[in-house]
Amino acid sequence: MEKTIYSCEYSLLRKWLIKQRHLKKLTQRDVGKLLDTPHSWVGKVEQGERRLDIVEYARICKALQINPYDGLALILQAMEDSTEDR
Repeated sequence: MEKTIYSCEYSLLRKWLIKQRHLKKLTQRDVGKLLDTPHSWVGKVEQGERRLDIVEYARICKALQINPYDGLALILQAMEDSTEDR
């Protein structure tokens, strides 16, 4: 099993979070301020240099005012699609 940070599902989740941030017209600095964390942390997460744990994911979703279940559904669908391709 590959490390999850390199999986296509994790990549989809990162891209989804970036898209949601853009839709809210927020910068990485804005999100960093909302989370009380350096903007560089947000950048590392978005670039895949740092892996999110589930609590961090929930905090980002709360800061962006998005439903965390939508991101989880995206991951689950990708996993189901990859199983069907086998």
